Amino acid sequence: MLHRYPKRVAFIMLALLAIVAFYPLWGPAVFGDQSEFILEKLTLMVILALFAMSLDLLVGIVGLVSLGHALFFGLGAYTLALASPDFSPASLWWMLPLVMLVAAVAALVVGVLVIRTKGIFFIMTTLAFGQMLYYLVSTSPFTGGTDGVFIMFRPSVTLGETPLLDMSDPHTFFYLCLVLLVIGFLFLRWLTRSYYGQVLDGIHDNEHRMQALGYATHGYKLIAFVISGVLAAIAGMLAAMQYGFANPAQLGWHTSGEVLMMLILGGMGTIFGPILGAFAYEILLFVYEHLTMHWPILMGLTIIVAVLVLPRGIAGLIIAPPWQRKKTPAVEDEVAASPSVRSTTQHKEG
Repeated sequence: MLHRYPKRVAFIMLALLAIVAFYPLWGPAVFGDQSEFILEKLTLMVILALFAMSLDLLVGIVGLVSLGHALFFGLGAYTLALASPDFSPASLWWMLPLVMLVAAVAALVVGVLVIRTKGIFFIMTTLAFGQMLYYLVSTSPFTGGTDGVFIMFRPSVTLGETPLLDMSDPHTFFYLCLVLLVIGFLFLRWLTRSYYGQVLDGIHDNEHRMQALGYATHGYKLIAFVISGVLAAIAGMLAAMQYGFANPAQLGWHTSGEVLMMLILGGMGTIFGPILGAFAYEILLFVYEHLTMHWPILMGLTIIVAVLVLPRGIAGLIIAPPWQRKKTPAVEDEVAASPSVRSTTQHKEG
């Protein structure tokens, strides 16, 4: 995992953020009548970037590969759909905490049962829990079955009786999603650079060694699992707000597979890599869908090539460009230099 990036990473990410944030200003001049459609796709990319970041905490930072992460994404969507009033908008002031609370409880229950497993067993148990909820939602009348649940109104943001944000406006909703993405990124950057993040580094590198040093690794991993689930649920809530419905497909294993591909494409363990991966994946998906009806073949080939040519994803190209790789420390070198790993190494040598 990388905690210290070259300065160019910050410059590039800030530049990309500025381009995205100011899209409402330059978008209509470039895309004309298609600008509103592009804004909708851009909003979806921002939501999926938050979803991908949440999974990176598990896969890239802790080293737990989950195939059931869509459980929390769909749970956030269904919490919004089922808790919203039928004929008036819910308040985002209480809906957002409710979604986070439901996701935290669900992640805590699931995490207690799966966190002690490793490798293929962790993958399969998370997949099993995700599919259990998928079939429960698909067959239950109160969830709308395979049709899902429609959301008539987006949650409102008011102060007393005074509206603060017009959530029906696509530009306002776009900026809400972008702000939440930035907050999520800054939170995860702070978390991974903290003492807790250093412990997670050590667990990813050698969990048995961390246990020998006296760390309750299961507790650390459980906390990361809960945080990851909460962030995924927020992304699911935003997705339901954008399209106005919650559907069982949001809980399916293929959704978990897609977000994993975003991690592979963007670069795992970097926090900012999943953002790039989500944008790149959706852009490629849009292009391939318009090229041929067999677009999954092209997408699969793209992921295979990315694994072979870019093992560190797009983020690896930014952190260590090909012309500077001889001067740039490898990922393993930076991990070995982290405080948590140094402490465990010193303990072993002692």
